[in-house]
Formats: sequence, structure tokens, C-alpha cells
Amino acid sequence: MSFLNKIRWNLVGIVGKLVLFLWAKSTRMTVLGEESYQRLREQGKPVIFLVWHGRIFIVPYFFRRRNIIPLVSPSEDGEIPARIMSRWGYRIVRGSSSHLIIKAWNEMISELKRGGEVIIVPDGPRGPNREMKLGGLRLAQETGAYLVPFTFSTSRKKILRSWDKFLFFYPFSRVVAMYGQPFTIEPSLKEDALEKERQKIETILVQLDEEADRYYG
Repeated sequence: MSFLNKIRWNLVGIVGKLVLFLWAKSTRMTVLGEESYQRLREQGKPVIFLVWHGRIFIVPYFFRRRNIIPLVSPSEDGEIPARIMSRWGYRIVRGSSSHLIIKAWNEMISELKRGGEVIIVPDGPRGPNREMKLGGLRLAQETGAYLVPFTFSTSRKKILRSWDKFLFFYPFSRVVAMYGQPFTIEPSLKEDALEKERQKIETILVQLDEEADRYYG
């Protein structure tokens, strides 16, 4: 990376963090369904958060200062959230289903076996929208981690015409952040059974989005 590019990306991180912080602070936020996750956190259980690509706008702000590891695409599109999140002290892991992921996978395995937490975008980085890949399930199988769905919605929303139907909120909106119920994956599940579990979890994630969207009518 050239010197000028380093300066440009450092500015993206600094300015992006400030803008997102002020943007989110202007909202009135309601958090629902957090109790089950908090019990896992208090017990030191490993957790994998599942967040659709189209619902990640709030993630850097919402999960800041929790020592959570996000899996971020190594593409240039992933550089923006990576720079912003690194300014909040996130320990970024770069990798995706479309890029070599062995190093990132091993880092996440180590973190979860220590009782840590990671964030995965199960339909990223290229979709299709809200079609879950198997990576998160296999990670949970290998580590015994709990999968915890997460989403948000807002009273004043804008949905972009992107592949992921990206959702962001206007300043001074009301925002609901919503956790789903934690669940685990049986280590013994093989291909057909694991595929059925994938479909079930995909449906749960979609329904959580719909529940959040109904919160403000």
C-alpha cells in the first residue's frame, strides 16, 4: 500500500468512526432479547453472532468495546468497516468464502475455544442476499459455540438498491436492536442433516429481520 493510500485509509477510519458515533448517538435505541446472550457472556460461553450483510450498518457502533472479533472480507469493500472498527479496538480477522480463509478460520477457532466471541456475516460478501452459507455452522460444530442471531431496524429507514438490500437509518430515528435465541449445532450432524439445520437457521434469521421491521410498523 502506498503512503498516500495509507493516509487515505487512516482518514476513512478516523472520520468514519466519528460520523457513525454521532449518527448512532442521535437515535433513541431500544434493545430486545439480550437476556439469553448476557447469560452466556456471564458464563464465559463462546458465541458466534450471525448478522446479514444488509443489516451490518449498526454493528461497529453497537458491539464496540466488547472485545469481539469480526470476520471482515479482505476486499476493498471490507476495508471501510475494518478501518472504522479497528478505531474502536476490534481485533479484525480478514477472510471470506470467496477468499483464502484458513488463517482467519484458525484465529476464530482459537478465540472461540478460549470462550471468546466472533461476528460472522453468513451471506457475505457477495450473497445471494439472506442465503446462509455453512461456514458459521461448521465453526459452531468444531468449537461448541452458541450461534446468536442479531439484527436491527428503524422508524425511518432507507433501503439501498444493492444486492443485500442494505438498510441504514436516518439521524434522530428510533432504532431497535434485536437478539435472537441462542442455539448450538450437534457435532455429529453430517451433510444432509447439516443442510436441513442451515435452512432452519436461515429461516430464523429472516424471521428476526421481519420481527424487527414490524416493531415500528
